[in-house]
Amino acid sequence: MLRSLAALLLTLLFAFAGPATAQEAAEAPGVAEAADPARAAAPDRSATGGAQTLEDILRRQRGEPVDNEFRRDFGEDNTAAGIASQLGTLGGASDPELWRALRFDEANITVSAGGDVEKVLMQDGGMAWYEFRQGPLKIYGGYLLLGTVGFLILFFLLRGRIRIDGEKTGRTVTRFQFVERMAHWILAASFILLGITGLLSLFGRWFIAPYVGKEFNSTLLIGSKFIHNNVSWAFMLALVMVFVMWVWHNLPDRTDLKWFAQAGGIIGSKHPPAKKFNAGQKLIFWSVILLGGSISVSGLSLLFPFELPLFAKTFAVMNDLGMPGWVGLGSLPTDLAPQEEMALAQAWHAIVSFVLMAIIIAHIYIGSVGMEGAYDAMGSGEVDEAWAHQHHSIWYERVKDKQMHEDNRALAERSPAE
Repeated sequence: MLRSLAALLLTLLFAFAGPATAQEAAEAPGVAEAADPARAAAPDRSATGGAQTLEDILRRQRGEPVDNEFRRDFGEDNTAAGIASQLGTLGGASDPELWRALRFDEANITVSAGGDVEKVLMQDGGMAWYEFRQGPLKIYGGYLLLGTVGFLILFFLLRGRIRIDGEKTGRTVTRFQFVERMAHWILAASFILLGITGLLSLFGRWFIAPYVGKEFNSTLLIGSKFIHNNVSWAFMLALVMVFVMWVWHNLPDRTDLKWFAQAGGIIGSKHPPAKKFNAGQKLIFWSVILLGGSISVSGLSLLFPFELPLFAKTFAVMNDLGMPGWVGLGSLPTDLAPQEEMALAQAWHAIVSFVLMAIIIAHIYIGSVGMEGAYDAMGSGEVDEAWAHQHHSIWYERVKDKQMHEDNRALAERSPAE
């Protein structure tokens, strides 16, 4: 269900961000003609033998809609002059008609190897992906990250660092074991590498190539691709480890409501009680698990596009449930070429990655400069008792009770029997 909702969201993004030609395919003929009088009367193409005219080319260059249905009228063998006649041909399909058939993936061709995948010689679905990648993805994704950083800077200037109330006790309590910290840092380091290499791949032509040259940018991006594809396995492994170790501590409970009601002590001076993970940390956890899992699945589809296609089957399920109709769309395409599958997977991969990067930036802030003593939890694994009591009082009391019980039992075992 989650993957279906994700695919529906991605379809909506392409519907609004895609080029005009993508919109034409979804319009009913009557509606399209009413909306565009120029299309109501088909231009006279007799002078070009039914091929596109200069006006068609100019309209396309101006970004105006062009009805491409006429280009689907391919030649027939019985329309050509006989081979014995003057200007006779071997058949009715000319080279332009053959290329138009290839253009619309309707050519009757065979390949010696590769199967149906290799039959797709050209497909214009990549143009919608390219325009989305060059436009909305870069612009809104970049603004999201810069806006997050700007907001955190402003918040820090207004709120300052969250300090420990009173003095530190000098006594520490174990917050995270070594294996927990190892999984966390593998996950964090791999995600940072994946984020940086992904951003270089997306923005390299804008901010690197113009200043240091295309050759350096090419070398940098080849290295980034190698790092991105291989570090991803460490990210997925650490994601599974973190989920297994912490899922039970991150299930919602009633204490989360009080944490939200008091804004977690981030705003104001109150510090609500919390268990090992407070409500804010639970939000981070489930964001990492769900969004990180989605990124991993789409990434695997990009690594193995022919073996792990995602969207054709997802669209089929969504069509059966009638989900496109909920937002006024027609049936979603279920016959997708591998190239189209990759375009959709790459777009979804990037969108979710931008959202998770913004969340992780906020997480890094609160775990470093935003809160005193927070880094120690993942640094050494030991936190001051004053910090533990202030931010995780329920968990701290349970740890102290357990430690006291173990100390009493050890003392009893050492004492001689009376």
